[in-house]
Amino acid sequence: MTQADPKPVVAEASGAGPAAGETLEDYTLRFAPRSYRRWKPMVVATTALGGIAYMADFSIGAGIGLTHGTGNALAAILVAAVVIFVTGFPLAYYAARYNIDLDLITRGSGFGYYGSVLTSVIFASFTFIFFALEGSIMAQGLKLGLGLPLWLGYLVSTFMVIPLVVHGMKALSKLQVWTTPVWLLLMVAPLLYLVGTDPGSVHRFVSYAGSDGHGGVNAASVLLGAGVCLSLIAQIGEQIDYLRFMPPKTEANKRSWWTAVVTAGPGWVVLGALKQAIGLFLAVYILAKVGPAAATEPIQQFTGAFAAMLPSWLVIPLAVALVVISQIKINVTNAYSGSLAWTNSFTRITKRYPGRMVFVLANLAFALVLMEADMFSFLNAVLGFYSNCAIAWVVTVATDIIVNKYLLKLSPHAPEFRRGMLHAVNPVGVVAFVAASGLSIAVYFHALGDTLQPYSPVAAALIAFVLTPLTAVATKGRYYLRRADDGIAEPLLDADGNPSAATLTCHVCRQDFERPDATACLTHDAVVCSLCLSTDRVGDHVLPAAERPVTSGPAPRPR
Repeated sequence: MTQADPKPVVAEASGAGPAAGETLEDYTLRFAPRSYRRWKPMVVATTALGGIAYMADFSIGAGIGLTHGTGNALAAILVAAVVIFVTGFPLAYYAARYNIDLDLITRGSGFGYYGSVLTSVIFASFTFIFFALEGSIMAQGLKLGLGLPLWLGYLVSTFMVIPLVVHGMKALSKLQVWTTPVWLLLMVAPLLYLVGTDPGSVHRFVSYAGSDGHGGVNAASVLLGAGVCLSLIAQIGEQIDYLRFMPPKTEANKRSWWTAVVTAGPGWVVLGALKQAIGLFLAVYILAKVGPAAATEPIQQFTGAFAAMLPSWLVIPLAVALVVISQIKINVTNAYSGSLAWTNSFTRITKRYPGRMVFVLANLAFALVLMEADMFSFLNAVLGFYSNCAIAWVVTVATDIIVNKYLLKLSPHAPEFRRGMLHAVNPVGVVAFVAASGLSIAVYFHALGDTLQPYSPVAAALIAFVLTPLTAVATKGRYYLRRADDGIAEPLLDADGNPSAATLTCHVCRQDFERPDATACLTHDAVVCSLCLSTDRVGDHVLPAAERPVTSGPAPRPR
């Protein structure tokens, strides 16, 4: 569907009218059709990478390093980056290959149709937490550059993204592509200048021991720092909101396709880790001038860096410009992705679709409350707690794909997301996620003693990694599919293994949908789309459960 589509005729019982008539190009509840995915792989990748221009990385790196020292901070950043890359790879591949977002992947990767509401809420929380962090950073910049009080800066940073986030992928791709070169120049130039003209800054950075005074590298400090960095593990969900618009993978484009997926999928963490290290470098550079509290603020970091290389009249304008560009680039993504997550959850639970813009505004309201509560001042504590839930979720889904789908073959290889095809709740993912997040949070809050407290991120990852396959084996994979046949003879995938582009007309909303987005209807000799299934309040169109002849068979090798 595009903006030119006519308003559909709908069955009132289904409640599908608003969903099927959605004219904003976001494909909120559904597979992204091939007819819409016309961007080249590297355009999609550039758009996705534009969303990681956030400034929170500079604060995170500075906060860890100023407390634990440079050695511990760099080790923590590296540990977290490796974990994020390894877990993000299978998720990015599935999103790009099958053109579905992380919520739809989660449904068929251990959680079930309603079970994944748990993780949608976790992801939605990630988006407004990081919106609040970025908005706080922008407000600091506006206060320094324009004299705006913080409360007004919070309002400005919140409401300025609304016009940009309304129109989905087309508007966002243009914004990200055109602003990325300017952002990169403003970020990298001062770093290169300082390293080249003041070698002493490098020595002070490398030798900085941190406020705890230990100096040397130790496991507890590394893991505490890694826990904060791992709060960013859910960023893969925002990358996927763009990667789902990748074109089909073919022999002709496979090299650029894989490059785009790896670079903009798990590869985002490479740039993220570099930004964290840069943040610490700049914090150490300005520490003597501004003190430890202000040294974690990106606006202060870049003001100090620009002051070393530019005329005084240019310093603050450029620093403010960098902060504003960064905030806009990431917070349109936060608002966009958060609205998708909230909409998915609300529609599944209530069978009503109020429109994505309702949840854009709701997400912004949550973020504004956090900003006004001065969330920035207790940044690391919030992220350290949140990381346990995020790690448990992402590791569970990644383990289900790698182990349960490809190795044990207990989970269906092709992802399934349609109502009627999935059980309401799959204990494989739900049990692993609840146990991993619950126990790791208990460890984080010292319930098992002070010695184990730094190891809460490790506990979250290990418990999720072990319980996901164990639960699949214990249940013999019987809770993945409610039925294996969707009642349509047309193959789901084409000869290249891509989702089929064949179109079918939904008899409820009278719209054309591509093959992966439809199933047979229970009450009519016709097909019904996933949108109408999601909003079917009485279940008239939902296929019944069927004996499950499992499942996946041998998993084809990625090409």
